[in-house]
Amino acid sequence: MMDGKKSLTLSAPAKLNLTLDVLGRREDGYHEMRMVMTSVSLADQITLTVEPGEGVVITTDLGFLPVDGRNLAAVAAGRLQEATGADWGRLTVELRKQIPVCAGTAGGSSDAAAVLRGLNRLCGLGLSLSQLARIGERVGSDVPYCVMGGTVLAEGLGEKLTGLPALPKCWAVLIKPGFSVSTPELFAKLDGRRLQGHPDTAGMLEALERGELSGVARRLYNVFEEVLPPRRRALVEELKGELVDRGALGACMTGTGSTVYGLFSSQDQARAASDAMGKVWPETFLTHSL
Repeated sequence: MMDGKKSLTLSAPAKLNLTLDVLGRREDGYHEMRMVMTSVSLADQITLTVEPGEGVVITTDLGFLPVDGRNLAAVAAGRLQEATGADWGRLTVELRKQIPVCAGTAGGSSDAAAVLRGLNRLCGLGLSLSQLARIGERVGSDVPYCVMGGTVLAEGLGEKLTGLPALPKCWAVLIKPGFSVSTPELFAKLDGRRLQGHPDTAGMLEALERGELSGVARRLYNVFEEVLPPRRRALVEELKGELVDRGALGACMTGTGSTVYGLFSSQDQARAASDAMGKVWPETFLTHSL
């Protein structure tokens, strides 16, 4: 049990998929993935408070988010407690959301990862990031990556992580159109068809190694775009096209969507694109690489 009251505030960055490939369905029903992911400055703010007592209390500034055991922040705390036997007493998790919800940007997973990292520090548990990532596997497939952060090649179910050179300095404009996507539905559609294309993952790794933003932007690719419902796929293509028309070096959907983003070498062009597109799409965000 913790003595007294302690608090810690952390940043929980959003992630973008630079590539997303699904290699096939495994015998256990899950899918073998190969993805290059990167963290950006758009982030939720997580404040953890531990004090004498018991239970987990979650508060959020978004009224529609669950604040019970369904919230990944609560799941993460439970998994960490199971793994370590730590007793921190009463835990309060305050979530101040900036990352769009159900949008392919790992907001919930990043919050969960911040809880793992924060409780490790706050309670002096002494676990390494790789140990926390292993615990994160039991919370959600993006959580191990979010524990590590940075630019990473993720394989397997997302738990096999290889650090990569950082994404060259750039700005990103993110747009979440007015729909969300069913991840199980998209996976089911992938199972039933032969994909027309796959990302050039090797080329992406080479571009990152060279620090070549234009090479990265040319290779942005997400197989889930191909299996979106036709009208939604058309909207994603329209948004990608407009981002490129406004100066993006490349554009892509992240995760299973529906957020679309463009990478810009010019902050001024990125800001102008964000301002213009934000007039049409309320959930438009200007952010930069980390």
